[in-house]
Formats: sequence, C-alpha cells, structure tokens
Amino acid sequence: MRNILLRLAALPAFLALSPAGLSANATVEQHLAEISLPEGFVIELYASGVENARQLVRGPGGTVFAGSRKAGKVHAVSDTDNDGFAERVVLIDEDLVMPTGLEFRDGALFVGALDRILRYDDIESSLDDPPEPVVVSDAFPDKTHHGWKYLRFGPDGWLYVPVGAPCNICDETDFAEIRRIRPDGSGMEVWARGVRNSVGLAFRPESGELYFTDNGRDLLEDNLPSDELNHAPRKGMHFGYPYCHQGDVADPEFGAGRNCAEFTAPAAKLGPHVAALGLTFYSGEQFPAEYRGNLFIARHGSWNRSAKLGYDIVQAYVAEDGSISGADVFASGWLQGEQEWGRPNDLLMLPDGSLLVSDDAANAIYRIRYAGE
Repeated sequence: MRNILLRLAALPAFLALSPAGLSANATVEQHLAEISLPEGFVIELYASGVENARQLVRGPGGTVFAGSRKAGKVHAVSDTDNDGFAERVVLIDEDLVMPTGLEFRDGALFVGALDRILRYDDIESSLDDPPEPVVVSDAFPDKTHHGWKYLRFGPDGWLYVPVGAPCNICDETDFAEIRRIRPDGSGMEVWARGVRNSVGLAFRPESGELYFTDNGRDLLEDNLPSDELNHAPRKGMHFGYPYCHQGDVADPEFGAGRNCAEFTAPAAKLGPHVAALGLTFYSGEQFPAEYRGNLFIARHGSWNRSAKLGYDIVQAYVAEDGSISGADVFASGWLQGEQEWGRPNDLLMLPDGSLLVSDDAANAIYRIRYAGE
C-alpha cells in the first residue's frame, strides 16, 4: 500500500494568491496560469459556464456531457469546429436531484440522479430538443447523504453504480456498496461492500478490472483516515467501512471485535480528507510514454482539515500485476495558500489523447495537453 503524502514535500511552491472571482473567461484563464504541470504540458480553458460540472462522458459524435450535484442540471458541451475548445454549452435537463453520474451507451446518455438511473435516447441528435428521459431503474436508496452517483459501464456490459453510506459513520444494510445492473435496469447485484463514499470508478484497459476511489470518514483526526484508491478485480470483496479505515485503522465505535486483516486493504492511500473523486487510466498516445497506463485521479480538496489538502490531480503508477507501485502530484495550483479558486472533480480522455478536467467550483472544464518540450 503506497502513501502519496510521502511525496508532497517535493512540490514546487505555489504562486501568490490571485484576486477572487470567476465571473468571466479571462479570470478563469488568469487563474490557469497558476497551475503547475510537468515540463511540456499546458492547461487551457475548454468550456466555461458549465454550472457545477461534475462527472464527464463523451458521446461518439464528440459531444461532452457534464453532470452536476448542487445545480441539478445536465449540460452538453460541443467543440463544433474541432479546434480543441468548446463553442456551445446546452442545457439537457434541470431540476433533477443530484445528477452527478453520467455514462453513454448505444446512442443514449445514462444519468444517475439519487435514487434512479435515467436514459436519454439518441441524445446527440436532439441536443436542442432533448427527449423525455426513460427510467432505467428507480431501485436505489433515496438518502441524500452520500447519495450522489458515479456511473461506469464495465467491459462485461454491466453498469456499475456506487451507493454511499447515509451518514458519516454508521452500519446500515443496503448502503456503502458498489452495485451493478444490466443496461435495461435488471439483475441488480452487489459487487463490493464496505465502500463509504465512492465518486470515481475506472476499469483498467489491460485487465478489465475495477479501480475506485473512496472518501474516508470525517471527525476522527486531522490526518486520519486517508482517502483510498481500491482495486476490486472480483465480486464479493469488502473494503472495511465502517469497521476499519485505510486498511489499518480500526474505527473507535464500530471496530471493536473486528480485525483490519478481515478486509481488503486499499491499493494506495490518497491523503487524509482530500476528497478523491473521478479517475481515468491514460491509454492515449499524446502524452510521453512514461505516462501511458498511469491512473489519473482528481483530488477535490479537503473541507474539514485545519490545513487544506488536495485541490489537485495525482497520477498513480500501475504495475503489471495491477498493484500501485507509486504515486505523485501531476497538476496543482487550484489551492493558493489556504484559498482555493477551483476544485478538480473528474477526468476524461479525448480521442486525441488530451485530458479534460471538470471543475464544479469554477463552473468550467479544462483541457490538459502535451505540447512538447
């Protein structure tokens, strides 16, 4: 199990705090100058005005869709002239309950909105007049605490959906799980248990195995527990919550009589209270060879720590056997001192090999590309 915090001391110093306010494109672009990336990489504003942008998914026609949590909206973002920057932002639906999770299959957009999965058929042909959604399943809990979703179709054709714990720390049945259903909503079953609040799923292209982030409990200590990167290659694994955190810390209330060795330890510790969310394996060819196969993870940023941590993108190095051999920070600068101007949320690789990054605080989507040294 690796701990990313061991390498944080090597980060370059942040630049001075910029003026607050993200009401105009120029202001977002001004802040982007504060982002630190490895040599040869650049970050640019892909789209602004995407309210509370959370999970991203791309249709085969090139449309990028963005869910939201607080706004209750789903947007479509289009780069109509293929210049690497979006020209149109279209509202697909609104007044939904935390429609954070998105996926795409057979021309349809799937949206996870609290207790239900919705499907918008033939959506790329009807962006200006979206169809009424079809309810794929309404069999999920309606608890709003950690009730927001992240959707990902696996290579097996099933749709994987986390069901977060309805609390900070509690032991309730039918929660703290990752489930999967067929595309028509049938056959719901539990894939993994002991998962407090996952808002990031990714399948490794080489193996088809599931990796996911999980947010650790609050109100324990400033530096405990760590958020987790977990590896779930088979059904039935238990990752510890609420009895054990980060693989080696027994919960003071629920851990009595239990042993952390009973449960699957995380593949990597991602830092205390950093809110590790969306993640993606880099399978493109635009980035240099040493980045290919790495797992890129958005750390949304802490809200309950005495000194803020996260607000960045880390990359984890995946060994041939699927274990995590190390990790470090890839992009930083959304946090300036103790003041954040943005919060990275999800990552999406475009066909050209560049990465999109959603920011639900700045209402923006960025594009990271390799421009050469």
